[in-house]
Amino acid sequence: MPLFTAIPITAPVALQCRAMQSTTTPPSPGTAQPTRHSNEIERVHTRLCRLVGQAIADYRMIEEGDKVMVCLSGGKDSYGLLEILLSIRSRAPIHFDTIAVNLDQKQPGFPAHVLPEYLTRRGVPFHIETRDTYSVVKRLIPEGQTTCSLCSRLRRDHLYRLATELGATKIALGHHRNDILETLLLNLLFTGKMKTMPPKLRSKSGRHVVIRPLAYVKEADLARYAALLQFPIIPCDLCGSQEDLKRKQVKTLLQDWDQRFPGSNDSMFAALGNIAPSLLLDRTLFDFSSLKADASPREPAASDSEDDLL
Repeated sequence: MPLFTAIPITAPVALQCRAMQSTTTPPSPGTAQPTRHSNEIERVHTRLCRLVGQAIADYRMIEEGDKVMVCLSGGKDSYGLLEILLSIRSRAPIHFDTIAVNLDQKQPGFPAHVLPEYLTRRGVPFHIETRDTYSVVKRLIPEGQTTCSLCSRLRRDHLYRLATELGATKIALGHHRNDILETLLLNLLFTGKMKTMPPKLRSKSGRHVVIRPLAYVKEADLARYAALLQFPIIPCDLCGSQEDLKRKQVKTLLQDWDQRFPGSNDSMFAALGNIAPSLLLDRTLFDFSSLKADASPREPAASDSEDDLL
């Protein structure tokens, strides 16, 4: 039996959802009927648990005895990731621990009290690391240029160091399916590379493993989940808010394409797991130079009409 299998959602999810609701601000009176509201929370929560559990099982993201460092920014994606992992951990067939980590980059106006208060109410072990990367980025990047490259590199270095100090065996990030598709197109259109955010990654040093349990989850589901549970969202005005980001342009392109051709994003995502190296051009993935006609007779079932010529 594998150490981690897809989690069947058989537990009374409504009880877990009510427990999570008790840690957030209750909905305003008259905004929704309590039963209807609870039912929708349960429906979205169940779908997210199923997708995250499936991704964990497919890529063996979490194993027995792991300590998972959940990177929490205060955005809807990382809140959703933490809540779903906590829910899955409570009934997983293996034991693993979680610790929430936030990197306070000292950006102006950042409400430093929000995350500690939320995590304390939830009873989640956490660590807040304060590093003034904001000033470093602003000093080194000229005004008007995007700051993502330097900002992400500084943040990544600090998170790797923290993982070592905290004894974390896995680093969980909140990137979802839309992020993966956007990164694919960014690389395809602007760098000439066919690559994206993998669901599981080993760092270049080999000392850390990064996982993305939300790999199968759509951003719209996370947005709905955050709205239903009323997470105390912290707006980001450092990287993702920059108007001239190519990522924003690609996001708009994908949204427009999916509206014009419904299901196209689903097909693109499925294609990432259905690669045929012999039908691409990368000579490091397939040995084209040694291809020769085979003089031996073929099996009757194999015919040239099955070749992908177009």
